[in-house]
Amino acid sequence: MKTEIKKIDATIREMNVEVSGDIVKNKFEDVFTRISKEAKVAGFRPGHAPRDILEKHYGSRAHEQVIKELVPDIYYEAIQKEGLNVVDYPEISDVKLERERLVFKAKFEISPEIEVKDYKGIKVNSKEIRVEADEIKRTLDSLKESRNRDVADDSLAKSLGYPNLAGLEKAVEKQIFLQKDSVERERVENALIEHLLKDLNFKTPASMVNRHLQDLVRQSKVNLAMKGLAREKIEEQEDALSKELRPAAEKQVRVYLVLAAIAKKENIPLNDHMSRSVVEFLLREADWNVGD
Repeated sequence: MKTEIKKIDATIREMNVEVSGDIVKNKFEDVFTRISKEAKVAGFRPGHAPRDILEKHYGSRAHEQVIKELVPDIYYEAIQKEGLNVVDYPEISDVKLERERLVFKAKFEISPEIEVKDYKGIKVNSKEIRVEADEIKRTLDSLKESRNRDVADDSLAKSLGYPNLAGLEKAVEKQIFLQKDSVERERVENALIEHLLKDLNFKTPASMVNRHLQDLVRQSKVNLAMKGLAREKIEEQEDALSKELRPAAEKQVRVYLVLAAIAKKENIPLNDHMSRSVVEFLLREADWNVGD
């Protein structure tokens, strides 16, 4: 196999591929063998028509089938050989097939090379989580009103499945703490990610952004449908949704690529949980300052 890579820009590559010899010849033999088993040629039983007759009647079909089967396999082998991290389907062009030679061009987008530095020991300022008495009281008052109770007492607590008011207050305090902790954790994680992105300059692959944008638009349309908006009204908003959500799609793809680059350096598996695993790693390695 011969490959030649041409750099179009930071993420677009064009690859010329050429293979010859047995790999092409054997594919033709395999295709003609399969065709002969079902070919209907006057004067011959299936599987017994001479090769020259088959080529006369089915040569064009065999040619198309060889291209259909061989190009994807050769393309995949070529990108593996070149060690390319391709992020989208290729544009195949200039395909030329002879009996023992196949050449074609493949244009595709790759993930950018991102050199992430100084991602350990990032300074993180976190607020100490406190639950104030008036926060507990407001929640209890809300529960009292929702149950049409004149007071928050043991009776209210028992109606909600708690042994007494003290037990209910403790549960409310824990719930408020967890909510505030979740909000603070999200704030810290966002600040950490913003720090990572701040000094990085790389081209975001358009194909990844477009795919993610489609997912965001699709989910937004589902949300609108669940709110009762008519289908035709939802479709009318698709262009506006795409425009509105594109910045978010691009940023989320950039975040993913940066986290993936860190995962690669730290030997963190690139699976569905990669982003979460990398964030947890960064939080463990951060320089924490917890204050009011």
